[in-house]
Amino acid sequence: MRDPLELYTMSPRAYDAAPVPVLVHAMRGSLDAGHAGALVARHLLDSLPVERIATFDADALVDYRSRRPPMTFEDFQYTDYEEPVIALDLLRDDEGTPLLLLHGPEPDLRWDAFTTAVISLVEDLGVQRTIGVQGIPMAVPHTRPVTVTSHATRGGLVDPQRHMMGTVQVPGNIAGLLELRLGRAGHDALGFAANVPHYLAQAEYPSAAAELVRQISGNTGLALPVGELEAAAAETMLQIEAQISASSEVGAVVHALEQQYDAYMEAAAQPGQTTLLAEPGNIPTADEIGAELEAFLAEHKQGAPETDEPGGGPARPELPRGASDTDERPADGPQA
Repeated sequence: MRDPLELYTMSPRAYDAAPVPVLVHAMRGSLDAGHAGALVARHLLDSLPVERIATFDADALVDYRSRRPPMTFEDFQYTDYEEPVIALDLLRDDEGTPLLLLHGPEPDLRWDAFTTAVISLVEDLGVQRTIGVQGIPMAVPHTRPVTVTSHATRGGLVDPQRHMMGTVQVPGNIAGLLELRLGRAGHDALGFAANVPHYLAQAEYPSAAAELVRQISGNTGLALPVGELEAAAAETMLQIEAQISASSEVGAVVHALEQQYDAYMEAAAQPGQTTLLAEPGNIPTADEIGAELEAFLAEHKQGAPETDEPGGGPARPELPRGASDTDERPADGPQA
């Protein structure tokens, strides 16, 4: 069996900046509503100085037949091929503090070897805290502040979360598996999942990405820029409102979600409340929550083209879609 450490190649100066206290991972995969995690990765790569630390062997990790990389054909010849890149980059925030960013397509193959390799990098580079970011579809309205569901390998890493559900099985993803195995190996790991309106799950939703960046900054003390994401969020909101105003049916759905959201928040403010729901009996069962996630993944797979780049999948016709780009560069209910 191939050594997991052979899955990646280190740069000659990879250890010069060690130790690097924080590693953020935002792998593009099937579970990233609003392309929130992918937008975070792209934003950080575009906004901060970048140095490549390690490159993974995509041939060993990507199933090209399930996610075919795009090729360009023009003037009766092939002119370009977008080779998938899974990389670990060294970034520096606005104050010069180093952080690591693991990004690229979520591996289809060799999850055990990949997580073992990442844990080895965490240990070799002196990472003290690993943070995963993504979006999850929720029955929340876009007219209310973006909420985030946070989780961690031990208490004290994130703010306490109100109880919303018991045990629930969800489709596996590399971010969750990496967090689980880092915790079992004795490392601090946590995740922030932005709750994205389910009717915007297939579109780019910069509001969610901006909130994820703020969560990373608040948890780590890193000085991360967020202005460009906030500007994109404001523009997207104008587009959403313009299209919703043209559809009474969509407007009615949003209004119903607003009422539900406000009821959740009002209930959460009451003394002794352990749930965000006004009536605890309305909490969806574990099977219902799992079914919703399965349906989201199935819809994403059927509707998306053979690429996992942000904005690559078609937005729902009644709502806007963000511009396409790449990030490659040198509970039904809100949770506070």
